[in-house]
Formats: sequence, structure tokens, C-alpha cells
Amino acid sequence: MNKVLLPTLLATAIAQAVVTPVIANEAPNVAQNATSSAPDGATIEHLVVSSDFRATSVDKLPASVTVIDQQRIEDQGAEHFEDMLNNIANFNWSGGSSRPKYFQIRGVGEQEEYKGAPNSSVGFIIDDIDLSGLGMVSSMYDLQQFEVLRGPQGTRYGANALAGLIYLKSNDPTETREHGMEVSLGDDNLRTISGFSSGPLSDKLLYRVAVQQHQQNGYIDNSYLNRDDTNQRDELSTRLKLRWFASDNLQVDTTVMFADFDNGYDAWTLDNNGETSLSDQPGKDSQKTTGASVKLTYDGFALAQLVSLTSFANSDHQYSFDGDWANPTYWASRDCDGAACEYNYFWDQSGKRQTLSQELRLSSKDAGKIFAGSTDWLVGVYLMDLSEDNDLYSEYNGYPDEVLVSQYDADNYAVFGQLDTVFRGGYKLSVGARIERRSSDYSDTNNDNFDPSETMWGGHIALTKSFSDTQEGYARIARGYKAGGFNMTLPATMSDKKEFDTEILYNYEIGLKSHWLDGTADSRISVFYMDRQHQQVAASLQNPADPQRFILFTENAGSSNNYGAEFEGNWYVSDSLQLYSSVGYLSAEYGDYQYNDAYGATVDLTGRDLAHSPHWTYSLGATWRSADGWFANLNGSGKSQFYYSDSNDSQSKPYSIVNAKVGYDADTWALYLWGRNLTDKQYGVRGFYFGNEPDQDWADKQYIRYGDPRQLGITLQLRFL
Repeated sequence: MNKVLLPTLLATAIAQAVVTPVIANEAPNVAQNATSSAPDGATIEHLVVSSDFRATSVDKLPASVTVIDQQRIEDQGAEHFEDMLNNIANFNWSGGSSRPKYFQIRGVGEQEEYKGAPNSSVGFIIDDIDLSGLGMVSSMYDLQQFEVLRGPQGTRYGANALAGLIYLKSNDPTETREHGMEVSLGDDNLRTISGFSSGPLSDKLLYRVAVQQHQQNGYIDNSYLNRDDTNQRDELSTRLKLRWFASDNLQVDTTVMFADFDNGYDAWTLDNNGETSLSDQPGKDSQKTTGASVKLTYDGFALAQLVSLTSFANSDHQYSFDGDWANPTYWASRDCDGAACEYNYFWDQSGKRQTLSQELRLSSKDAGKIFAGSTDWLVGVYLMDLSEDNDLYSEYNGYPDEVLVSQYDADNYAVFGQLDTVFRGGYKLSVGARIERRSSDYSDTNNDNFDPSETMWGGHIALTKSFSDTQEGYARIARGYKAGGFNMTLPATMSDKKEFDTEILYNYEIGLKSHWLDGTADSRISVFYMDRQHQQVAASLQNPADPQRFILFTENAGSSNNYGAEFEGNWYVSDSLQLYSSVGYLSAEYGDYQYNDAYGATVDLTGRDLAHSPHWTYSLGATWRSADGWFANLNGSGKSQFYYSDSNDSQSKPYSIVNAKVGYDADTWALYLWGRNLTDKQYGVRGFYFGNEPDQDWADKQYIRYGDPRQLGITLQLRFL
């Protein structure tokens, strides 16, 4: 069946099978949890941080966190997480893939992963399903909210959240029936069809299903193959959620997701034009994920609540590219030492990852508080098994080049606990700790074998002070950790770099969260200092003997210190106008770090900015709604320049982009016109600096991959009950 038709047929079938659709007299309530909308002059409601143990209000959580709800996602016309990234202060991503999957929070995070032993610094979770390092399958359709927690989450999430956490939460099933469909068309041959349906199946069982199919050509024209879709996006996202009230004391929430992102990858050009490619073997960047989570919440104990959280994910992924970025005809027309050049290189890696996790936690109710009723407590255990098989094959001038088959397994076991105490005078103290044991095993056909094991610990201490009903300040110290690891396929001359140590990060932070103007405005300010010890640095060296190859390895730098600040603000100026903004400042520099380049020369990065760490990130937006249904949103965002890599001094240029959406909402239907990157700004999202042109004697040169150019489109929404 054509995947373009699937969302329409599925949504229609569900609507007909469950209930005869009746056009609603008013728009459905699609977000069951707290939102930040404030219609008719109401004060701002408090968003709830779902990724926290106790689902705490964002204004009460003693940490720097961004929560963006469904209304703002829809106001900005976002279809994918990529469309919302610039709303987040001190957040960046590495654009070496068709969709973002490698993220940096406050300057900490991966830029790529080629070797098949995943070890993420930034956690990525969708509906309690762990997809860290595989974050490209992140559709924004029917999403209740997404959350970005900055700084180490040593108590809650452990080793995969050294820098922070990204958490996507979709809408829950509803007790009332509601259904909707959406169609978007745009230039670049964009076609997006979406549908959802929600309601009761019985008195005790609720359901929600959402489907989205997104397609577009990908902005690149391949002049050699005479095609305009070699960089295409073909993305299917489906989700089924069930809520079963098994008894008066037991609630079972089940989520099943399936995503099939079958994208092309043809984004690089020799002359950095960003529009027309010459490759004869366009690459792929695909991911097919089946995942599920089951959350059991038992309230039958008088003193405590028991939560069991089980999750599973199975992902097949492939990443390939035309490494010479051209074709045999092009290279034959070039002069290499008086003869026609011969350069034909293709790189292809496919993998299969499985994760299975189980968490049990017991948390106090009001009757179970300790220390004279002043202290909530929580204890838990966590188990995770991750396995990944990878098959790497590359070909150079008609002959196999790098060929490697590898198997990787990692087991994590953790115990954790947290105490939250209320004192007199408006003080609250939160103390948490986590002890985690990680064991891994790696082997490959190059006869590399590693089986490191280690015990790590992290946690936090946070003190909160309520200055008034509208202002609350906090001070927080958190310790995070990232497991050590190993480097495979290194030459014998680099045998001393086979393994690297655990990284430790101490985060010191103070913040102030406030409400203003009778609750119609709020602000959140945080200032932080991060002490990274045994910092893990990913390096790449072009092999002088085989210039098509790179030597990739991770090693420990002495240390680095990051510091900065974040600001977020919202203001409902009137019943019809909302303003929102964010600003991040970051200084992230190496401490004492030197390495040897491919020719043995010493490169000193001491005091240099870390890669993908812009000093400034910012966004500003406004949404206007009239009483009779007219709507407009205008938002802009940008960042200052940043280094593309830790292995060279190639830098991006600062940029700002502007988006807009206007339309009419008639409750039962809505029609919008929208535009992204309205000024058609050309901005870099990933860069390399190396030699890739044999006719230039492999001279080093900067190559840049650009973000999406201007795009215009139209969206029609239909809502049913």
C-alpha cells in the first residue's frame, strides 16, 4: 500500500469503527495534562515536567528545564523536532545526518557515531522508550509536549544523561471521543498527511492512535543523475496508546510506536553550493524502529505508590554516503599528475540495536512521609540491556576498503533514591543519589575485543527558597557521569589510545523562577558552572597513506570548564496576544588538552572553544488570535558562530532565521499558510575540514552542510467528535 495513503485510510477507518463522526461544535481538548495556554485573560497554567520522578511543575523543579507544549508546537507549524530546536537556549545539534540525532546541551554531547559502540551524553526518550543516539524519529504530530533538562541527570537517568535529557511525551487517551485529520502541501514537493483518533473502548479502557506520513524531495538537485529526490525525506510515524483502569488501585498505560524513516542522504558538494550535487551513488539515512513501553501505577498501599516501567525498542538503521561527492565522469575530467583522476568512494554502515529496560520505584504518599511528615522519599532499581550489531562496508576505486562486522552488548544495573524535605521559612531540600554498574562486551572481525566494567555514581543536592507566592529561587549541585570506553580499528602506532576513562561532570547552578503581572507573565533565569573531569574528546585524523580513510578515536582531555546562563519568558499581553522568548549564553573552553595530528605535529587546543558550542542562542516569538478565529504567529531564532569540530578550526557563521504562520480557525476546521526560513538564509549545521579532491593534491578545505532553505506551504485541519 502506498504509505502516503496510509494515514488517511487508518484515521478514517478508526473514526468509522469507533463512532459515527459528528462535526463538533467546539475544538476538542487534545492535551489532558497541564498546558501553558491562557485564553480569555486567564493566568498561565503551570506545565508539568513528565520526565521527573513526581511530575513536578516546571516552576517548582529546582533545575533549568525547557518545556514546550502542544499549542506552541502547533502555533509554529512544527512537523519534526528539528523545526523546534532553535527555541531552546544553549542547545545545538550536529547536522551530519538527514535529521538531527546528535545533540549538544551546554556544549556537551556527541557530533557523530561511526563505530557501533553507542555511549550517549544526551538522553533521548519518547514516551519512556529510550532512543538515545537514534533521535531522528521524532515527529511533533499529536505531541503533548517536549522537555529539555539541562545539566547532568545523575539521579533520574544516570549514564546516558551526562549533559541532560530530551523527553518527548505524546497525548494520552481521552475519556471523550475526538478525531482529527491534517494535510500539508508545500514546495520541495512536500506532502504530509496525519490523523488521530481517541476515546473509550469500554468503561475501563481508553485508546489513542496517531499516524503521520511526511514526504519531501530534500532540497538537493542531483545534476549527474538528473534527479531532485536523492536527499528525500520519506517518514512514517505511528503510535498507539492504551490506558486500562485494571482496578481501583491499578492503572496500566501502554504505548506502542512504529517509525519508518527511509531518507536519502546527498547533502555535500565539493564547491559548497548547497543546492546541486554531483554524486553517482547517493547515500541513505534510514531508521526503522518498533518500540513499546508499559507503565503500571499501583496505589493500593497506604503509605506509598509503586510504579513499574518496562520499555523495549528494536531499531534497524543504515547510514551511507558517496564519499567522493562526485562521479567517475567528473573525476576523469580532472588532472592528477598529468593523468585523468580516478576517485570513487562509497561508505555504508547498517546496524541493528535492541534495548530492553525495567525500572521499579516506590515513592511515598502523604501518609508515608517521614521525619514528622516533612519529607517525601523515593527508592528504585533500574536494569537495561543494550545490544547492537553493525556491518560496515566501504569501497574505494572498485575494491573493498574498510570492512568490519561488530557485536556490542552493554548491561546497566542501578539503584537510586531521593529525599525531598520541606522546612520552615519556605525552604525545600532535595537530595538524590544513584549507583550504577555497567558491563560491556565488544568484538569484531578485526580481532578487537573489549569487555570493560565499572561502577559509577551520581546525584544532586538542591535547595529551594520561596521568596513569595510568585518567586522561587534555587541552588543546585549535580554530579553526572559517562562510562569509559574503547577505540577499535586503530593503527599499531596508536595502541596507547585503545581505551579511555569515565568522564565526570559537576554542575553548579542557581536560578530564579517568577510570575509577574497578576500571573499573565512568567520568567525563568539560571546561571551555571560546569566542571568536566577527564573530558572525553572525539578526534578524527585523515590517514596520509589512505586519504579516503579517517582514524577515529576518543581520548580524555585533562578538563574543561563551561559556564553561562539561560533565560526564558512568556507574557500574555492581552486575551489575543502572547509573546515568548529565550536567550542562552555559553562559554565552553578546553582546559589543558593537546593531541598529535596525522603527521605527528602537536596541536594545542588549550583555551579554545569546544565544538558546536555557540556563545549565544536566542529566540523570540509572538502569537495573535482574534475572537473570530483569525490567527498569526511570527518567530525568529538564531545563534552565534561555533567550531564545527574539535580536530580543526573550521567555524560556522552566525545566523538568524524567521518563520511565520497565518490562518483562520473555525473550530471544526482550520486553514493556515506558513513559511520557514522566510529570508532564505544559508546557514551551516555541520562542517568538515579535510582533503577530498585528488586533483588538488588532497589539500585541506572547508566543506559545509547547510540547513533547510526557505519553504512555503499550506495546512488544512479537520476535527471531529
